[in-house]
Formats: sequence, structure tokens, C-alpha cells
Amino acid sequence: MNLKQLTLRQFRNYKKVELAFDHQVNVFLGENAQGKTNIIEAIYVLALAKSHRTSKDKELIGWGDEFARIQGKLEKRSSNLELELILSVKGKKGKINGLEQKKLSEYIGAANVVLFAPEDLNLVKGSPQVRRRFLDMEMGQISRVYLHHLGLYQKVLLQRNHLLKSLQIGKGSKEMLDILTDQMIVLAAEVTKRRFEFIKRLQKWAEPIHYDISRGKEELEIRYLSATNVSDEMDLSKIKEEFYQMYEKQKTREIQRGVTLFGPHRDDLGFSINGHDVQTYGSQGQQRTTALALKLAEIELIYSEIGEYPILLLDDVLSELDDYRQSHLLKTIQDRVQTFVTTTNISGIDQRTLNQAKIWTVSEGTIISE
Repeated sequence: MNLKQLTLRQFRNYKKVELAFDHQVNVFLGENAQGKTNIIEAIYVLALAKSHRTSKDKELIGWGDEFARIQGKLEKRSSNLELELILSVKGKKGKINGLEQKKLSEYIGAANVVLFAPEDLNLVKGSPQVRRRFLDMEMGQISRVYLHHLGLYQKVLLQRNHLLKSLQIGKGSKEMLDILTDQMIVLAAEVTKRRFEFIKRLQKWAEPIHYDISRGKEELEIRYLSATNVSDEMDLSKIKEEFYQMYEKQKTREIQRGVTLFGPHRDDLGFSINGHDVQTYGSQGQQRTTALALKLAEIELIYSEIGEYPILLLDDVLSELDDYRQSHLLKTIQDRVQTFVTTTNISGIDQRTLNQAKIWTVSEGTIISE
């Protein structure tokens, strides 16, 4: 898929900008704090209806403005789509070909993007929250069912935690806790099962990619780490049964703590190279290679699921990779994946990539095509 046009209104530091893209590679060049990343962010928000930089939508709206609008014309194999996302203090509205979608979960997935930014290099050694977000964002793009179950799970989890806090101070109903627990377990099992299946598919793509980047010296293994005794070999009913046993065992402790202690919201991912834990024992180079392999695997996984490549967003990340890893990345995506790159200096970019790229200069919110 290709993004042919991007229009921004009152988004971040852009009052009004219209950009047309007819190249496979688009490079946004400029000093820091000029608005390069805002372009990458706008494409990301257009696709996923949320930012990778902030959880507060009001920060995306221009200073003093009441709303922001992002519009994009998308060229896909099967059809051409016009996407529009409007952000305001009242919430978000997503439109596909002018038709407002009743739920954002019905909007997400029309455009597929893979983002690789410097913070993604912390995917391996960062907090479990970073890895859960990675899972949810990538799975949500290719499975609206997962997105639906995850949204319901998060709502029930919020209600359950609120009730547990009430029970902690002697208020609330234990009968209601049982009802919410039953609801949550059904959703937790769905989310967990689908995560296991996703990791299995991701492993299929990431393992050979990592083996290639490491010049055949390292074998990568990705594991889903659950706080319960569930495993990828269990069916849905067995996972539910395991959750029931765990919550029954921990009910008193959860009331004492006033919070839900187990479930997908507490799970994590683990990475091993040649049998050794990368988070604990891996070098910085190994951690970066693992992160790169995951991102390249994402691209291939999305292609295998929907039949076309996603849009790749590289936000100031090429300078963070050594020449070998950068070359591997650019070679993998060449002529296949529409790519948007931000950088402060093009001297670090492979010349073959520059030859087929369109370069845009960004300065104080003004974008000029070279």
C-alpha cells in the first residue's frame, strides 16, 4: 500500500499543509524540533487513531485550536481509500471514504503502518508495558476481533479495580466482584490465546531474519510470559479454567491490595539468543539486532496476513544503527515498502536509497520539496 497524499489541519505545529507522495522513499530532512517527527506521527495517528508519543490527544491539536484533522489518500491493491481522522476535546472521529465509522475499531486497519523509532530500540530492555503496547498496536492492525476483545477487557478491568479498591476499605459487593471476574476471565482468555497465536507467527518470521542479520551466528526465540500457568498448547476452555483457579486463589490478596494482580495487562515478552536471556545477558548490539528483527518481522507478518506491505515509518532511527544493520534494513525494504524517513543528516543514508528518494526539507513547520 502507498500513501499518495497527506493533508494536515491544525495538527501540532502545522496550521495547514498538503503533501503529495509519488516516490517509494520520502526523506524529511531538518534540524531537531522543526516538525519532522510530527509528519511521521500524523501518518501513524491516521492509521492507528493514537499517537506513539503521547496518550493525550489534546497535545496533537494546534495551540489555541479546537480540533485537528488528518486526511490521507491511500492506494491499495484492491481499492483506493480516503481516510480522515478528526481529533477534538470531545473525542475522535474516523471516516473512510467520507463515511464516519461507528467505532474506531472499525476504522483501524484500513491503513497499516510499522514504526521504527529510537525508543523501539528499548523494546527488548525496556519495561513490560512497552512490550505489551507493541503487541496490542501490531495485533490491533490486523485483527479487529482482538481489538474488540482488548477494549472490552480493559473496561471490565477498570471496573474490577475500582470495586477492589472499595472492598479494600470495607465497601462494595463481593457478589459483584464474582460477576466482574467471570466477565474478565472470558475476555482475558480470548486476549491471551490470540497473543500466543500472534507470537508464534511473529517467531516464524523473526527467527530467520535475526539469523541472517547475525550472519548465521545467533538463533532468536520469542516467548509469551504469563503470570499464570497458561501455555500456547492450551485451548480456550483450559486457559479459562486456569484463570478461574488463579483468581480464586488470589481473591483475598487482591482485595487487600485493591488491584487485579493477574491477567494480560500484567504479562510480558521474553527474548532469548542461543538459549540465553537477551534482556539480562545480551549486549547492546544483540538487543538492537533483536529489535530490528522484530520490526522487519512485523512487515512480513502484516504482508502474510493482508497480502500487501504496510507503510514503514523510520523516525530518526537510521543514525542509531551501525552500517551493517542499516544496510540490512534498507536492503530488506527496497522496492517493496513505501518508507518515510526523518533525519538531521542524509550523509548517513545509503546512496542507492537516496537515488530513489524524494527529499523534503523541514524548517520551523515549513516543508519544501527539493
